[in-house]
Amino acid sequence: MEKTLVVSNSGRLKGEIYADKIVVNGLIEGTCYANAIEILDKGKVTGTIYCDDLSIDRGGCFLGSTHPAEKEQVVELSPKEKASAKNMKKKPEQKAVNE
Repeated sequence: MEKTLVVSNSGRLKGEIYADKIVVNGLIEGTCYANAIEILDKGKVTGTIYCDDLSIDRGGCFLGSTHPAEKEQVVELSPKEKASAKNMKKKPEQKAVNE
């Protein structure tokens, strides 16, 4: 199953991004780790890209550096088990101290 992150033309992201595929028609600032990255005609990426399959449409913009994908940089996330009262371990109570 493909895990795709889509940044629409009004979307803006800043930080470190991990996805199987990233499609950008808005703005990304930071570091992207993906198997495939597609920068569309209104998309802009500034920063560092770790990817083996990068495409930039006419009008799209990329400012930064690119590197080959690191082995196993994109990890498969599995859904967490549903929490229930029986499965939860009681944690000691913590109190705030005003200094």
